[in-house]
Amino acid sequence: MALQYQIIPVTPFEQNCTLLWCDETMEGTLVDAGGDSAKLLAAVAKAGVKITKLILTHGHLDHVGAVVELAKHFSVKIEGPQKEEKFWLDMLPQQAMMFRFSPAQAFEPQRWLEQGDTVTVGNLTLEVRYCPGHTPGHVVFIHHDSKLAIVGDVLFKDGVGRTDFPRGDFKTLENSIKQQLFSLPDDYQFIAGHGPMSTIGREKKHNPFVGKFG
Repeated sequence: MALQYQIIPVTPFEQNCTLLWCDETMEGTLVDAGGDSAKLLAAVAKAGVKITKLILTHGHLDHVGAVVELAKHFSVKIEGPQKEEKFWLDMLPQQAMMFRFSPAQAFEPQRWLEQGDTVTVGNLTLEVRYCPGHTPGHVVFIHHDSKLAIVGDVLFKDGVGRTDFPRGDFKTLENSIKQQLFSLPDDYQFIAGHGPMSTIGREKKHNPFVGKFG
């Protein structure tokens, strides 16, 4: 049993949607289906994956813009983020206008996620960690057997998530990174919401914001 994944950049913001699946069952999920539905559907079909749920790190439009459409298409439920993210999901129509995206409708997932929850995809189990700061209800997903984390907009290669949006807070983000991500072993890789992959160890050593974390 092994986790397989494909990173598919979507929207003008080049958000990293992750097609993730169990190669034993060929059941999978899309993490942060932010837009470009046709592109995502084509990738799913080419990989031969059966989508069984959609999962979300947070509620910014470039991470959730295609979720309602795809949930209907695949007849699946939406899991995540944490319930404080209702603030952003309720604002999706305004987000679409603000960023000049196609109209988007507010929605709620069928399951809100909390620290310590797990999400199953085929025979895979992902640990959920609550990482607010960029947004109030942000979560990350970790597959320990693969030493892989999907961290949304909490941490990037050489960067961290913005905290100048409503209900963003740098100190909260700092605590999330220190406690929930930098507590992982150095050899864990992570897929960020934008840009290239990196490892926890690399960011501890070279991320220019790490010095601010003491």
